[in-house]
Amino acid sequence: MQISKKLPKNVRIGSVNLDLVWSIRHQVMWPDRDLDYVRLDDDREGSHWGLFLDGTVMSVVSVFTNGKQAQFRKFATLKAHQGNGYGSLLLHHVLSGLREEGYVRIWCNARRSKAAFYEKFGLACTPEVFTKGGLDYVVMEWRKKD
Repeated sequence: MQISKKLPKNVRIGSVNLDLVWSIRHQVMWPDRDLDYVRLDDDREGSHWGLFLDGTVMSVVSVFTNGKQAQFRKFATLKAHQGNGYGSLLLHHVLSGLREEGYVRIWCNARRSKAAFYEKFGLACTPEVFTKGGLDYVVMEWRKKD
């Protein structure tokens, strides 16, 4: 995936190895669970992106494609760096790249409490909702306009 928007000089967005992705997911999303809880069966089939600040990863997201649809999953920013816009910058770049590549549907399973955050990126709630690990989720999506 090409990422085209110019970034500040000390910021880089690029692919991230799975060990680092799993570590950040674990720290941020489910620190009270075993590491295996944050590993996905199809992780090796996805692409994994990170935002690096001065060479250190601050935020990660994983992308899985199927035809002209893309799902992003396990979006996480290190707690000490949340609220600084790193995750937003990463997500903006990844979503823009997917749209530029011609994906017609981009979606995620969002924690319901985070739906307003994803709406800022053009995603809308669908009627699909579910509960996992004691948390409520909603499927959110962006669709290319004809």
